[in-house]
Amino acid sequence: MARLIYSLILYLATPLIWLRLLWRARKQPEYLQHLAERYGFYRQPVPEKLIWVHAVSVGETRAAQPLIEGLQARWPEHRILLTGMTPTGRAAGQQVYGERVIQAYLPYDYPAAVDRFFGHFSPAFGVLMETEIWPNLLAAAQRKKVPVMLANARLSVRSARGYGKLDALVRPAFAALSGVLAQTAGDAERIAGLGAGRVEVCGNLKFDVTPAEEQIALGVQWRAAIGQRPVCLAASTREGEEPLILAAWREVGIPNALLVLVPRHPQRFDVVAELLKQQHQNFVRRSAGLPESDTHIWLGDSMGEMAAYFTLADLAFIGGSLLPLGGQNLIEAAACGCPVLVGPHTFNFLQATEDAISAGAARRIESPEELGLTVNRLLQEKSELASMRESAHHFARAHQGATQRTLAFIEQWSDQAAR
Repeated sequence: MARLIYSLILYLATPLIWLRLLWRARKQPEYLQHLAERYGFYRQPVPEKLIWVHAVSVGETRAAQPLIEGLQARWPEHRILLTGMTPTGRAAGQQVYGERVIQAYLPYDYPAAVDRFFGHFSPAFGVLMETEIWPNLLAAAQRKKVPVMLANARLSVRSARGYGKLDALVRPAFAALSGVLAQTAGDAERIAGLGAGRVEVCGNLKFDVTPAEEQIALGVQWRAAIGQRPVCLAASTREGEEPLILAAWREVGIPNALLVLVPRHPQRFDVVAELLKQQHQNFVRRSAGLPESDTHIWLGDSMGEMAAYFTLADLAFIGGSLLPLGGQNLIEAAACGCPVLVGPHTFNFLQATEDAISAGAARRIESPEELGLTVNRLLQEKSELASMRESAHHFARAHQGATQRTLAFIEQWSDQAAR
């Protein structure tokens, strides 16, 4: 009954879903492409043997890389179907995997649409990245006997409370999963409490993502061009944070210091550029070239170059954490050996953040004012930054191995399905 009511609400909300697509398409016209796929109609030819991996957007798509490569090595006779929900995630999939995978949108969670999805692709089994729980999708998978597991699973206390309010709907969905591989013991406990049957802790797959050599080389090239100027990176900033970061930057009293400002979402590149103009900031966009010697701010309006930015920077602030947005992941920064600062709000990546702080790879600041003062001090403390950099490398290496644990778990229950 709960799923029936949910489906009715979903159908009634269809006009709002279309309005949302149209709204987002104002800045990203790609949202109006491949619309039929969002309702379970596909044109892609389907190979006889297929493994399905779902990664909702950019972060999950990149995090899935070591797992997808492991699945391809373990089951070479199968193609990988990579589904997502956003154009930026689809673009990231093309950039990372090229033609090695088949890409499509996962349909909205209408009963008929998810039935068409399984009818068209008939995957041997499916792997959902992080916490993608769709009641009708999982019910259809169960009916069609397609094993589905949740990998790299995380669930914050806040999200668990939200799911708990919909227990009659989400409990059967979690119970339909063949297995769950959680990032931490806390994630595992919260997910099991919502009805998942078989839950194990395997760690975070993002620690196994190796920064691309060409991106590291690009960062080194940037550093050579920029010279010895102190460089602070504000990475993956979110709406409302840029004015706070710019105010903090005014507290940095190093005349030749460079701020590299990289908004998380590409549709905000122009918005942030306009903000910089309004504040009469001396800035250059990445798309226009390298910063000059008198440039104060370099606006990172590019996709897929975050590892290069981390390689360039002496110090990075991870966005989404100055405001109560939950923060972004600092693991890629650590893998590049970049010291990190985070704000007070990191509930989306709490364990990784706390572990990085304990390891000496990251530090927490509580306000924009403290951010400016801390950046000002650390950029002048070369020995302290060097110690944080070494700690970041050690932290990243110490937490690797989740991919092999995940693949071993998948093999336990999927071998029969994948034959």
